[in-house]
Amino acid sequence: MCCRYYMEMSPELRPYVQAANMSRLGLKMIARLGKPLVTKGEVRPCDMVPVIAPNSSGQRSVYPMIWGFNVTGLDKPVINARVETAHEKKAFKEAWTSHRCIIPASWYFEWAPSKDGKSKEKDKYALQPSGASVTYLAGIYQMQQYRELTYPVFTILTREPSEELRKIHDRMPLILPSSAIDDWINPKSDVDNLLKLAVTDLVAEKA
Repeated sequence: MCCRYYMEMSPELRPYVQAANMSRLGLKMIARLGKPLVTKGEVRPCDMVPVIAPNSSGQRSVYPMIWGFNVTGLDKPVINARVETAHEKKAFKEAWTSHRCIIPASWYFEWAPSKDGKSKEKDKYALQPSGASVTYLAGIYQMQQYRELTYPVFTILTREPSEELRKIHDRMPLILPSSAIDDWINPKSDVDNLLKLAVTDLVAEKA
């Protein structure tokens, strides 16, 4: 799963941050929802962050979105969705088909049982693609309303981990190469082919 990630103000992430800061929608969300736009540091569920999605013309753009789907019957926002079943789940089916997005991050965090097996506390790891400075997390988004404001929320897709990462956790986020961003957010793309491009060669370091 993926329940925390980190944004470092790097040259690669700066354009996404700048675009989100200039968003009129973002200003409305800050005013109506009382949430700041998180652009650096550790990102948590329910935070508002920059997300890549298509504009009305189908071109790549950046929007402020809030992390977590509100699903009927559940008390907490859903922050992850399984890539294996998202296309058939009522809560995610429409978003899977027409509202796919990319969440740019520096790295994400995962927790694993301590190696000595004695401590109750888990070891925290920072993970990112080998040789890369940006981790492009694949997600889906939907629109919801609050106080007459319509705004986007997203959830991060997860998949089976590589054998190496299985030592840390039994799930990992779906990570795509930068070359696949435009195809991923295009509703007409063949998703099955894109899933084959998933990045699984990651570097894990104690955080």
